[in-house]
Amino acid sequence: MGTNYASMAFGDETKKLQERYGSRSSYARLEQSTYFDGLSEQEIGFINERDGFYMSTNGKDGYPYIQYRGGPPGFLKVINDTTLAFLDFRGNKQYISAGNFATNDKVALFIMDYARKARLKILGRATIIELGAAPALEEFLSIGNYPAKPERIIEVKIEAYDWNCSQHIVQRFTIPEIEDAFAAQKDYILELRAEIAKLKAGIKNE
Repeated sequence: MGTNYASMAFGDETKKLQERYGSRSSYARLEQSTYFDGLSEQEIGFINERDGFYMSTNGKDGYPYIQYRGGPPGFLKVINDTTLAFLDFRGNKQYISAGNFATNDKVALFIMDYARKARLKILGRATIIELGAAPALEEFLSIGNYPAKPERIIEVKIEAYDWNCSQHIVQRFTIPEIEDAFAAQKDYILELRAEIAKLKAGIKNE
């Protein structure tokens, strides 16, 4: 990619604060030594499992705008090790993010796994692709019977990414994650109930 997350994210004032609070030396080494040539298998696997992420764009007055994008696990797809894409579903029809891309294609993605206390930050540039303009890509991004209407494709060319520390992330679990975790206990309870019912039936027949 020719750059790294630290060199893109650390402005002069940020570096002054790092110097003030004692972290500048370690981050300076990070700027000099950590370069990324694309997503590794670790990032690809992480992205493929997610059912949502936060996306930040830049508005006309310079204010950042953050929006949540969600769907079935894997709706954010890895096209190759430097490109992501997803179907942008109809929401409240404000079109702030899509409008921001018309004047500023810079985008930041914040991808969370609350259960594992992990987060991946991505900086990139976004392109809007109208439906019907790239049939093969649109078919690849299709997610079956998900009850939402796609309005466009958003493609993100990754310029840098970084894994954030897990500190201060509060663990949260989705309903499917909880159901999976308790599946064995649920099966065991059902077996016990069946056995109790069988024993009760046997007692009645004596």
